[in-house]
Amino acid sequence: MIIVEKSQMNLIDVKNLLFKYKMYSGEKEEVIEHTAIDNISLSIKKGDFVGILGHNGSGKSTLAKQLAALLKPSGGIIYVGGMDTAKEEQILDIRKTAGLVFQNPDNQLIGNIVEEDVAFGPENMGIPAEEIEMRITKALASTGMTAYREASPGALSGGQKQKIAISGVLAMEPECIIFDEPTAMIDPESRKELLEAIYDLKRLKNITVIYITHFLQEVSQADYLYVMSHGKITLKGTPETLFKIPEKLVENNLELPFEVALIDGLRKKKCGCAGRDLYKATVT
Repeated sequence: MIIVEKSQMNLIDVKNLLFKYKMYSGEKEEVIEHTAIDNISLSIKKGDFVGILGHNGSGKSTLAKQLAALLKPSGGIIYVGGMDTAKEEQILDIRKTAGLVFQNPDNQLIGNIVEEDVAFGPENMGIPAEEIEMRITKALASTGMTAYREASPGALSGGQKQKIAISGVLAMEPECIIFDEPTAMIDPESRKELLEAIYDLKRLKNITVIYITHFLQEVSQADYLYVMSHGKITLKGTPETLFKIPEKLVENNLELPFEVALIDGLRKKKCGCAGRDLYKATVT
């Protein structure tokens, strides 16, 4: 039996999480069991910005779905806002607490116009119409998309679509938003604008942000980082702490931010120019 002490400070507590699924192996010509998440534990405090990093196939996106109660654990336990993700009767309340923004916004947008899409979540929660109108207005203002309220989502850019997807989650007023590689399909300028909007969720609204990515520079201002590889947590710490061990990040198949790579190169050349503060890389 696994016992988890539900902290008053932690919004999310994960203990000994295990997730397995069956897949067909062409090489072996049989169905095999694959372990996507292998006995991991972590905790996330309310109001924190936490980055979860990993190469493709590391298990980070599977973890995102677990935290949003879209998948059930094969073993271990997850508490979101004190609720157990394995309990069917708590699933709806968990999804109200922790919203998920997918990598591809086209998989999340379903309305003919933007305001319909943003209203979809609150409508399904049974929110009164007047309250929904106010939530739409607030959510679009938060992402800078007010001017596109009557627009068709199909006419928007990738970055704009992702902001609408975020607006739809915001309209449900969750305590936490999980972003699963949200910049993967957008251009550099849209990426910069989107990152600013996401960081503002923490700075201005104190929303807990869980940001899944394989780009270190996108989470350089996070409160805490977890690095995953082959379903396990291999590194954890603040950005400043992890950026001081660049060789470990590279071992986990992560590309170093320019500033960190530069400092690491200078140190290896014994230049003596690298100062502690230079490790605080900025979002580019």
